[in-house]
Amino acid sequence: MDRRAELRDFLRSRRARVQPQDVGLPAASRRRVPGLRREELALLAGVSVDYYVRLEQGRSGNVSPQVLDSVAAALRLSAAERQHLYALVHAETEGPKPPSQQVRPGLHHVLESLEHAPAYVVGRRLQVLAWNRMARVLIADFPRLPEEQRNLARLTFLDETSRHRYVNWQRKADDTVAFLRVDAGRHPDDEELADLIDELSTRSEDFRRMWADHTIRDETHGDKPLYHPLVGPLALKFETFRIPDSPDQALTVYTAAPGSPAEEALRRLAVTPDAESWDQPVVP
Repeated sequence: MDRRAELRDFLRSRRARVQPQDVGLPAASRRRVPGLRREELALLAGVSVDYYVRLEQGRSGNVSPQVLDSVAAALRLSAAERQHLYALVHAETEGPKPPSQQVRPGLHHVLESLEHAPAYVVGRRLQVLAWNRMARVLIADFPRLPEEQRNLARLTFLDETSRHRYVNWQRKADDTVAFLRVDAGRHPDDEELADLIDELSTRSEDFRRMWADHTIRDETHGDKPLYHPLVGPLALKFETFRIPDSPDQALTVYTAAPGSPAEEALRRLAVTPDAESWDQPVVP
């Protein structure tokens, strides 16, 4: 992936989002582009126009944290967007291709202990590395899928059943694209990630449109309603935990409110033979 192009497009998309009147500047009647001009952003960030242009083009060399903080404040970036900006500016060429990620035995034991809660571990590129039976029941029967298809991005955009499985598919799709953007910022030279993005852009119009928005979000908790044909919709929440000694891995657990219909439905599915064989993904 072209880090300079990523940085340029990200900053341009964020400039377009901020209106001059929102930051105390006079609104011009005629503008060729939406949002802030480069010279307006440079004024707000306290840098020269030439310096900001070089920053946006990825030609500024070593940029101080103070300058990046000023640019981030002027653009009203969120915490996740600010981290993404830092990653793009300071990204370094990666070394040799890392080996396949291994999930340590302790995490496998954690997954197995969650009898009524769907849970899985993802690594880089949203590749699913480990899972429990309830994840097989509600997300995908991962052992039956080829390894390259055990990927949440492919399942979200290329699986014919995903729009039924995720009750709020649009939100799931937005979160998926946003996570891949974060991953791309952290690992701009990951060729497998670039191949995945190219594949999804070619095969999914929805992904292509969302990717062009440069949305950055790293959600760690929230609502994630799912659907299973045996029990119908389930009102679930999720919590995602980064693995401290493996920062590219994350454990996600889905839970239901105590005493809720969703909790009872999860318990029923946990003891239903072959529940994971229903409504399985079809990724051509």
